[in-house]
Amino acid sequence: MSTGMTRGLTLLAIALVATGCGRGVTSTPGDAPNLEQWVDEVKQRPAPALDPLPVMQQFETFEYSAQGIRDPFSNAFTDADNGSGPRPDSNRRKEITEQFPLDSMSMVGTIGTGPRTVGLVLAPDKVTYRIGPGNYLGQNDGRVTSVNENRIELVELVPDGAGGWLERPASLALNEK
Repeated sequence: MSTGMTRGLTLLAIALVATGCGRGVTSTPGDAPNLEQWVDEVKQRPAPALDPLPVMQQFETFEYSAQGIRDPFSNAFTDADNGSGPRPDSNRRKEITEQFPLDSMSMVGTIGTGPRTVGLVLAPDKVTYRIGPGNYLGQNDGRVTSVNENRIELVELVPDGAGGWLERPASLALNEK
């Protein structure tokens, strides 16, 4: 095909497309009344019925009165148990080994023999502390009762949930690595 013929076919295709697109765009003066008539017909139709509103459910009212019941935030339990059972000594100066949880420390050895045996405890701060009977370990007021070659035994004070305290035995075993 020649260049002139290609141009001619291209112009013909453009003309056909342009006339095809233009058919719906042009309107005649008679189209507007049909549109207005259709809008009037739609406006005259009755509106569809609405669904009825749902019936609101009535709830039974309840009045809460807690006048004869114990106040859960009062110190009723702690006031009654002031003199009985073990208690932590609030005036005692805390030892440095009481800032770490017991399960985060490990026994790494001992120094001495017999009743003068001192346990060596590695704390999370990577410092090894000397621990003997009477020292305190852990965050539950754990008082050391004895130091053996393979274990440090202690007694912890834990709250019993009713304002009192319970003694709980615990131990720290030698970490053999």
